Amino acid sequence: MTTPAPDLRRTLQDRFGGRWRALLAQDRSSWAPGFNPAGASVRQGEWQVAPPPAELRARLVEQLVEPSDAGALKAALTAAPDALIFDFDDTFSPTPENVRAGHANLQGLPEGGPLPMTRPRPLYMENGDGGSASVDDLAAFVGAFAGRDHLFVYVPKLEFPDEAEFWNDLLTEAEHLSGRVPNSLRVCIQIETLPGAFHAEELLHTLRERAFGLNAGRWDYVFSAVKWLGLDRRFCLPERGELHMGQPAMGAYEAHLARVCGRRGAQAIGGTAALAPDPQNPEPALAVVRADKEREAARGYVAAWAGLPELIPTVRAVFQSPPPVSPPSPMAEEDVAAELLDLPRAERVSEAAVREAIGVSVTYFRAWLGGRGVIVRNGRVEDTATTELARAQLWGWVRHRLPLDTGGTLTPERFRQLLAHQADPQESAARLLLALVLPDACPAFFPAVARSLPEVNPV
Repeated sequence: MTTPAPDLRRTLQDRFGGRWRALLAQDRSSWAPGFNPAGASVRQGEWQVAPPPAELRARLVEQLVEPSDAGALKAALTAAPDALIFDFDDTFSPTPENVRAGHANLQGLPEGGPLPMTRPRPLYMENGDGGSASVDDLAAFVGAFAGRDHLFVYVPKLEFPDEAEFWNDLLTEAEHLSGRVPNSLRVCIQIETLPGAFHAEELLHTLRERAFGLNAGRWDYVFSAVKWLGLDRRFCLPERGELHMGQPAMGAYEAHLARVCGRRGAQAIGGTAALAPDPQNPEPALAVVRADKEREAARGYVAAWAGLPELIPTVRAVFQSPPPVSPPSPMAEEDVAAELLDLPRAERVSEAAVREAIGVSVTYFRAWLGGRGVIVRNGRVEDTATTELARAQLWGWVRHRLPLDTGGTLTPERFRQLLAHQADPQESAARLLLALVLPDACPAFFPAVARSLPEVNPV
C-alpha cells in the first residue's frame, strides 16, 4: 500500500491538466465513420476483459440519481436498486453549489445499501478553475469510498482510443495515489457517440484490465450521429418519435454492442428506462419499459438503468427471468458499418414536432440554468441527452430547410417565430437555443456553448 496523496484532486489536476488540454485541442474534423484499419489487430486478436467482480454478477438494475438532490437520493435508496449511479453527467446541472452538494452527498451512502457507482462529468467539461471536471468528480468518488475493494465508474462520451488511454492512465494514477490495488477502479464504457460505436472494440481493449462492460447510451448516440453527419442531407433525421429501437440503425447499434461484449467477455448494459408512469394508470408506460428491456435481454444484455425509482421493479423482473438469449450473429465490418449508418431520413417535418423539440429544449435549459439537471415532461424523463438530441434535430431541420406539413419551409426566420411562441427571445434559455440551432455547423455540446455566452449567465 502506498501513502495516499494529501489532496487527490489537486495532485491529479497538476499531473494530468496539460495532457487533458492537449487532448481537447486535437482536430478531429477529418474523422469519417468506418472501421479504422489501424485497429484491425485489436478487433481480430484473441483477448478478453478482466472478469467482472462478484458483486457485478448479482446486480440487474441500476438507478441513476442526480447527486446534488438529497430528496432524489432518499427516494432512490428507498426503492432499493442493486446499484446506485451518482450521475454528474446527463442528469446534473454543474453549478458550483450542485458540485459541492453532489460531492458531499457521496459520503452519505449507508453500509449494506446499493452498490455505489458514478458517472463523472465528461472530458470536454471544465471545472470552475479551468481544470478537468472529470478529475474533480473521480477524486471525490474515490475519496468517499476509500474502504471498498472495488469502485465502479461509467466513463461517458468517449469517442477515440486516445481518450480511453487518458482515462486508463488517470485511473491508474488515482489508484496509486490513494493506495488502492491496481485495476480496482473498474469501468463500463458508455457507447454514446458515433465514433465510439465504430471504436468500441479499441476502447474496450485499451481499458481491458479494468473494463467490465459497454453501456448503450441511446439518445446521446443519436445526437452524436447528427453532430458528425448532419451537414449531409442524407442524415437529416426525423422527429424523436420515429427514432425508436425498431429502426434498423438503432437495432444494429444495440446488436453491435452485444456482439463486441460477447466476443470479449464483457457485460452489455442496457439503456435507460426513462418513461414516467401515470400514477393513476402506470401499466401502459411499464409495458413499454418491459418490452424494451426484454428485447435487450434477448440480445444478451445483463442489466439496465432505471431513470426513476418506480421503474426499478419492472426492469429487475425482466433480467431476473430473461427471455431466451439469441446473441447477434457474427458480421463483416463493412456490413456492420452499413447497418449503423442506415439511419432514417426526414423528407419533411411536422410543425407539431418542431414545437415539441423547442418545448423540450427551452423547458430543460430553464431548469438546467437554474440548477436542475433532470425534469419530467409529458410523461418522459428529460435530461441533457434528450435535450441535446432535440436541439440537434432543430439544427438539422433548419440547416436543410425542411418542408413543414403546414406549408413553407423551416427557415431561420420561421424557427424564430415558433420559438417566440414559447419563450421570450431575450431570456437565457431562448438565447442558448438560438446559439445552438442557427450556426452553419452543429455545435458539439450545449454546456460548452452555454459557458461561452456571457449573456446566458451559464453555470
